Amino acid sequence: MEECRKIGGCPTGEARITAGGNLKAKYVIHAVGPVYSDGRHGEAELLYGAYKHSLRLASENKIKSIAFPSISTGAYGYPIREAAKIALSAIIEYIKFHPEIEMVRFVLFSGDAYRTYGEVLSSIK
Repeated sequence: MEECRKIGGCPTGEARITAGGNLKAKYVIHAVGPVYSDGRHGEAELLYGAYKHSLRLASENKIKSIAFPSISTGAYGYPIREAAKIALSAIIEYIKFHPEIEMVRFVLFSGDAYRTYGEVLSSIK
């Protein structure tokens, strides 16, 4: 987070890249999703943008694999099923045209989150 502050933070729906510091990863992509209100205040577009901007930064920096959490579904209150559909749709659409991204992983907090993402993925394939 300190690295992200040094570059002026990151607006909601976008992403910024910094060095990985002491991590094994060379870079950290900081993506900011929206706080969920009621789904009628541009939340879906902002969440989609956070994933899209992250993937674009990965491509621009020749990053072949990327891992995502379930952005906005914790403290920001985004319903996980809706968020999973947005996240997976954004990623699938992006990688169709960007083969340089070889692997996308989700690092999810619980078994329920894992099952939800799996169900959503099965429904959009």
